[in-house]
Amino acid sequence: MLKIIIPTIMLYPTSWLTPKKWLWTASTTYSFLIAFISLHWFKWDMEVGWNFSNSHLGVDPLSSPLLMLTCWLLPLMLLASQNHLNSEPLIRQRMYINLLITLQLLLIMAFSATELILFYIMFEATLIPTLILITRWGNQAERLNAGTYFLFYTLAGSLPLLIALLSLKNDFGSLSMLTLQYTQPISPHLWTNKLWWAACLIAFLVKMPLYGVHLWLPKAHVEAPIAGSMILAAILLKLGGYGMMRIIPILTPMTKELAFPFLTLALWGVIMTSSTCLRQTDLKSLIAYSSVSHMGLVAAAILIQTPWSFAGALTLMIAHGLISSTLFCLANTNYERTHTRTLILTRGLQITLPLMATSWFLTNLANMALPPSPNLMGELLIITSLFKWSKWTIIITGLGVMLTASYSLYMFIMTQRGPLPQHLTLMNPSHTREHLLMYFHLTPTLLLITKPELIMSWTS
Repeated sequence: MLKIIIPTIMLYPTSWLTPKKWLWTASTTYSFLIAFISLHWFKWDMEVGWNFSNSHLGVDPLSSPLLMLTCWLLPLMLLASQNHLNSEPLIRQRMYINLLITLQLLLIMAFSATELILFYIMFEATLIPTLILITRWGNQAERLNAGTYFLFYTLAGSLPLLIALLSLKNDFGSLSMLTLQYTQPISPHLWTNKLWWAACLIAFLVKMPLYGVHLWLPKAHVEAPIAGSMILAAILLKLGGYGMMRIIPILTPMTKELAFPFLTLALWGVIMTSSTCLRQTDLKSLIAYSSVSHMGLVAAAILIQTPWSFAGALTLMIAHGLISSTLFCLANTNYERTHTRTLILTRGLQITLPLMATSWFLTNLANMALPPSPNLMGELLIITSLFKWSKWTIIITGLGVMLTASYSLYMFIMTQRGPLPQHLTLMNPSHTREHLLMYFHLTPTLLLITKPELIMSWTS
């Protein structure tokens, strides 16, 4: 664990002491080095479930894929942010890089925490750098409003969780994830226990987000700079799913009886948000709503608690993290050239940027879960386990898959096909940096399908 945490902390002096000419190069190279070191977590030959660094931090097959995704994303965020920060004063560039390093450090601590209170503190602490990213480096005047939405939705959802955890600590004397699953099951008949169950899950469902408490997400995505959008879509939403997977074993057998309203909302949300995607005029808003749709499937899978659904949820979280981050990067490359995110004004870009259109095509195919993408594997596992749980869910999930294919193709056709508008004929070509950024997202996605047990070994 310290092999990753100490180099990440050393990124702070690197970002402050490097000369201006080498600032982005040095930070990106160093963070790539950390990302490659983190790959040693893939080598899982332990007899026990956890690999400890100390009594508070540890890695197991559920957290290791998410930790690696966190480490992999920092260099990609630095690559994506270089262009639009070049015009800013040097001190602001250094502060921006420091915020991203802080986010990585907090997320590593959150995913590797073995104590629930430490996880809660880190879960909340990620709000601060993300909020600063949105409100300081956001694009439009609406960014303060978006920051307020983001902060209050998450805080209002997670305060009941703090009270629930403190009462749990009072009852059991420990909040260690290693021992809590072996405690006595809690009686589902007392109404106080039902309230406690809801308090434990609502914080994570708001973070995922569940349909109905999702309004902060499109606002935050639309106003955030590219690094903010990438980390929100790829990792911060996964904190909700990870937290649910960690806390659900403690909540049995209550989840079986009480999960129905949340399951209904999650599955209904898949259809509603996919339909909303078909009516979007803003490209970033469309990608944000598609994230809500995918995370609805993940929430439903975690709530039915079968080994297949857990495997599917983890696979879909990793696959969606890489693919939605790619979509935001692609949207950003368009925005940097056309200075608009309105779909109808940016048509026909395939004519001027053919290689970028290839990236758009591959990413959209992965987003609609075509083989050989891990998205397909995740969705198949989730849909089959939901079908086994109740045969009626096949109608909703089938409709959801059809709508996902529709809006993915709609997004591709609207941005890439058709005649090129006159105002886009004089446009900068795409750079090697941008192509590298896309392929650093797409290559791991395609490689994962060759050895899927790397991200599914938690349930095996």
